[in-house]
Amino acid sequence: MKKRNYSLYVGLFLISIIVLLFVLSFIYLPYSVDEMDIKNRFAPPNGEHLLGTDHFGRDIFSRILVSTRSALLVSVSSVLIGATFGLILGAIAALSPIAIETIIMRFVDALMAFPGILSAMMLSAVLGKGVINASIAISFFMVPVFARLSYSMILENRKKGYVKAARSYGASTVRLVVFHMLPDMFTRLITQLSASIGTAILTESSLSFLGLGIQPPGASLGLMLSEAKGYVLTKPYQALCPGIVLSIAVLGFCMLGDGINSYLQGDISYE
Repeated sequence: MKKRNYSLYVGLFLISIIVLLFVLSFIYLPYSVDEMDIKNRFAPPNGEHLLGTDHFGRDIFSRILVSTRSALLVSVSSVLIGATFGLILGAIAALSPIAIETIIMRFVDALMAFPGILSAMMLSAVLGKGVINASIAISFFMVPVFARLSYSMILENRKKGYVKAARSYGASTVRLVVFHMLPDMFTRLITQLSASIGTAILTESSLSFLGLGIQPPGASLGLMLSEAKGYVLTKPYQALCPGIVLSIAVLGFCMLGDGINSYLQGDISYE
């Protein structure tokens, strides 16, 4: 008996919350993210400040809205850029002579030997602080993930009958990859993209938490957690609110990827 795809349902629900906050940040922002009210610092959640204020008197809800905007824009753009370069690099390796293939894949293996967050931290430290450099760093450590995925899938698919048939009709290598292999790779690719966006959100927050990403007075979930770490025991809502939003975003994209994979594989019931 087929089972229901709860991962997809839960993932879509969690991501819809993040998307709602993202859209809301453009159409409704109660306060400016850098608007300070020292007399009203550490205010608990109330009618004026829905989630309270931080140690500078800034509205936490407004900062979470802008942080969600930053997290999605940075993560999605970084993953798409990294995926594009990674897919091209993996395809070149899979379709090249053995010498070029070996050089490219050993380079990819060397990049994968470093943990992703460590690579992003090192690159951010070299390039400098800021959201643009953080995006470049995240894109960079996404490249080997998609290069390895592209490489393995093309090696697997190029021996299949439909590829040989297309080649016999004179299809070029680019046409074979784009119009024949890529659709067959879609299931695994979309799953990896969704999971990678969740990883990118977590990485962006980690870089900001360490002072390498978005800088004050800007807003980031990681930066908010960093600023609240000294008040966790006395003012827990300062860390709890951005922490919950970050958890929802990461878990939502991971579960969405798993649910999409199950749906495309056709082993789930939706009745």
